[in-house]
Amino acid sequence: MKPIALITGAAGLIGGYLVRTSACWAPQWDVRGITRAVADLSDSTQVRELWRRFGPSLVIHCAALSRTGACEQDPAWARRTNVDMTKQLADLARDIPFIFLSTDQVFDGSKGRYVETDQVHPLNVYGQTKAEAERMVLQNPAHAVVRLALTAGTSPTRDRSFVEDMLRAAAQGTKMTLFTDEFRCPIPAGVVARALWELAAQPTAGLYHLGGSERLSRWEIGELLARCYPELRPCIQPGSVADYHGPPRPPDLSMRSDKLQSRLSFPLPGLRQWLSSDSSVGDDPWDDSASDDR
Repeated sequence: MKPIALITGAAGLIGGYLVRTSACWAPQWDVRGITRAVADLSDSTQVRELWRRFGPSLVIHCAALSRTGACEQDPAWARRTNVDMTKQLADLARDIPFIFLSTDQVFDGSKGRYVETDQVHPLNVYGQTKAEAERMVLQNPAHAVVRLALTAGTSPTRDRSFVEDMLRAAAQGTKMTLFTDEFRCPIPAGVVARALWELAAQPTAGLYHLGGSERLSRWEIGELLARCYPELRPCIQPGSVADYHGPPRPPDLSMRSDKLQSRLSFPLPGLRQWLSSDSSVGDDPWDDSASDDR
């Protein structure tokens, strides 16, 4: 019998890719995707029953309240989901590998090109709850935290990635201002899944950054996407963070992923490189798990 790997948040973006690509990148695991239909992870009784039923040998914890607006509107809900839920799962997984997915938003964006040893300083509730959960997970020296950059992909519900958000806004005729001075390191979700499966196949303890190899502004990202999705072109316009009047926005959340890259068998691509190299195959432009070149 294969050992069981639990993937929480399997209806979300990264969880969905981990489950869908497991036959390609993780054939040694019996992968079980956990959605709300399987168990309500905010219910401690259901979580303990889930653990008793599956007896996992690995957990990759993707489930989260990741919409920054929803976290700001209900900080208590955000903490229950992003901190309390994570604590219970990490406690249950104290003797097995546990990989917790965090975010680049634990930083304030004041300097960019962040490395794992940089101090966190989140500006929003989402980042605050993830930073708190990180500290708790890393108390176990056998557990791992992976901070993800902005991720492009196709989610099961078609509403979890920034690309899907942009396409939906364009379909509604909504104008989008993309800042020329706000920077990220976008990465395809299929690449994230492959990297996580490779990390899970080796000793996984510690803190890692996982993002694309290119630092791009939001406007540059929009221009690249418009080449693939022409319907975006009339709906995007450049702007500056300096003219933005709203909740604080970290201006530069670019991260260096050298530490994790040194443990991977393949190079992490940048978004420009990915979109120009035909790395993807099939119906999903963000997934290369069906590629013969692996």
